[in-house]
Amino acid sequence: MFILMGTVAALICAAAEIYFYNEKRTVWYYIRTVIKNIWFVNVFTAWIFTVVLKYKHFLDIAEYGWDSKLKFFFVGLCVGFIMQAVTGVFRSRLTVEPETPKHKKRAMAARIASTVIFFLGCMAYTGTVWGRKEFGKVTGDQLLINLISPTEGTEASVYYSGFEGPVFKSLLYTAIFSIVVFISFKLVYQFRKGKVVVLNDFAKRLGCFVLAVFCLVNGVIYGVNKFRLGMVFNAYFLKSEFIEETYVDPETATIKWPEKKRNLIHIYLESMENSYMSKDLGGFMKENLIPNLTELAKTGTVFSNTDKYFGGPLEGTGTQWSIASMVNQLTGLPMKAPGWINSYGKDGKFLPGAYTLGELLEAQGYEQTCMIGASGTFGGLRYLYETHGNWTFFDYDYAKKQKLIPKDYKVWWGYEDDKLYEFAKDEITRLYNTGKPFNFTMENADTHRPDGYVSPGKSKPHKLPYANAIWNSDKDVTEFIKWIQAQPFYENTTIVLIGDHLSMDTAFFEDAKFTKNYKRTQFNCIINPAPSVGTPDKKVTTNRKWANWDYFPTIVASIGGEIEGERLGIGTNLFSGKKTVYEESGVKKVDKELEKGSEFYNEKILDVEELDSAASRGIKPKK
Repeated sequence: MFILMGTVAALICAAAEIYFYNEKRTVWYYIRTVIKNIWFVNVFTAWIFTVVLKYKHFLDIAEYGWDSKLKFFFVGLCVGFIMQAVTGVFRSRLTVEPETPKHKKRAMAARIASTVIFFLGCMAYTGTVWGRKEFGKVTGDQLLINLISPTEGTEASVYYSGFEGPVFKSLLYTAIFSIVVFISFKLVYQFRKGKVVVLNDFAKRLGCFVLAVFCLVNGVIYGVNKFRLGMVFNAYFLKSEFIEETYVDPETATIKWPEKKRNLIHIYLESMENSYMSKDLGGFMKENLIPNLTELAKTGTVFSNTDKYFGGPLEGTGTQWSIASMVNQLTGLPMKAPGWINSYGKDGKFLPGAYTLGELLEAQGYEQTCMIGASGTFGGLRYLYETHGNWTFFDYDYAKKQKLIPKDYKVWWGYEDDKLYEFAKDEITRLYNTGKPFNFTMENADTHRPDGYVSPGKSKPHKLPYANAIWNSDKDVTEFIKWIQAQPFYENTTIVLIGDHLSMDTAFFEDAKFTKNYKRTQFNCIINPAPSVGTPDKKVTTNRKWANWDYFPTIVASIGGEIEGERLGIGTNLFSGKKTVYEESGVKKVDKELEKGSEFYNEKILDVEELDSAASRGIKPKK
């Protein structure tokens, strides 16, 4: 069908060539012209479809609808007419002549407007392509939050990639476009007895303006669809009371703590997901890239969304990036697009109205440290911890101040995981030696996009760099956990492991053709939980519909906290077997409600100035 549509376009072009260029009307000329057009139009159009438009199997009639076939026809028509124009130039029939516009100021304004609009259209399109390639399924709320949050500490390659990608490409395309726009000329066709203007400068300017508007409109539509920017509209123009009606305030919730407090080690594993396992385990790889974590997880408790042992949380609204994941698990809340004048971290505050895990454990006398290998200024992460509990915030900047690394040291996002684990051992030992219960939280980074990081001298058994980063990270974190298990405090310590979000390394997943019914999920495991949670049966741990925010009360339960009602924030203690908000109301409904604006979230959680009491904040605990 595609070839048929291309042939129809070629016949139209052949007729035009015969009409305009033929001097000797012979049968052989007709046959030669038709065959030439059919051949070149179909071949070049097929090349555009496969290489430029990225169509696969375009000869498969059943795979594409009429919209694609009509597109093949119109692209073929354009190819044919370009061929006619080139033929005209070589036959000296089509010439370019200078032309001075009658209204020079108006013409210049039109040229500038067209160029600016075209550039914006290019940025919208190339920026979307770059964003999807670099970060995967980034949503509108995440995009907005990152734009208004502090960006200091971002790995430099992100900036380089952004300039070399959408910015440079848009400048290049606009430069080519501006050549056509700013040079005044007309196209003239030479007849035997005279000549006719095929395209004058005004028509050319008008055509360029239409093309520029077309690029901008399509670029914006493409970006809106790919980044789900409708979520931003929902956040500001639609309202929901779902959070207010569901929220259980952790500050006023009844929690019974054990007399002997249990230590907590909470490890966020950068981009660690279950798809790295082999298919027989519920993953999607030919070879299990995380064999050590797989075996380790079998000794703990895993909460799965399938009937298999391995599975994880669903992609909830406001969950799928590092800081959001930490917000979810510290507060039991999604990370939502803020109100009109709010931000995250820029004013030294971060969800000032939220009552977090850090504050719960501070009230129980815990010593707490959060450790990362990057700068905590990025995204305001430092403020999330420092304003919610007695945390020691141990980041890249802290390590330099303590002279643990040289001032000019910079590897990957700050310092690599090899150093992170060594610093972590020393810090955990320090916490233990205080004689108080401790909460140690950390996040590794060697599996961050793009391609991850592998320290010199480590093994590289796989072809893809990212696979090697995953492979080595699996080994490193497992050895670190074995060290913890060999320490005198381990018997009274719970270890919580969870991938912070799904991997954004899109290049690694390009060749992995996931089936439609396969859901990528974060790796999760709780090792050595408190005896009070018992050993949950399969009904409690499998076929669960849950999100990152459910880990907040689950972690509290894992260290012996007995929660009345089994809910904190909008999260549910998974050990209890009680239904989560997803299981109660349905995944689609909950996510739709969370996309909408919440006056409760903006006024009581995000933008509160003082924390007098739950009553003054207007929080309504769920009964």
